[in-house]
Amino acid sequence: MIDWWLLRDIASWVLIVVGSAAVVTGALGLVRFPDFYTRLHAAGVTDTAGAELIIFGMMLQAFSPEYGNGWLIFAKLGFIAVFLGLTSPVATHAIAHAAWMVGFRPLVGARLRYDEDGE
Repeated sequence: MIDWWLLRDIASWVLIVVGSAAVVTGALGLVRFPDFYTRLHAAGVTDTAGAELIIFGMMLQAFSPEYGNGWLIFAKLGFIAVFLGLTSPVATHAIAHAAWMVGFRPLVGARLRYDEDGE
């Protein structure tokens, strides 16, 4: 017979670990990428995807036998997931648009390899 609690635990921990790995990858992208726009892309995509995966993992954990009926926790986490899924990409776009409007342009071509002095 299938142990559904074990299956749920495995699925939730896979989601939490993959989401955490995505967030760490985004943090490394913030350090390693060369300019503002690529760093913003790394932060925006991994923040949204990683946080959503972690929340989905927590939603599966809401129905643990220790907590009893976890519908309230599940619903709250669902609202957080929807709010984060809608606001994070919009905030990333707003930041990128504001940077573009004030004249902050992305680095292209040879400018990626050299300092402003050309060395």
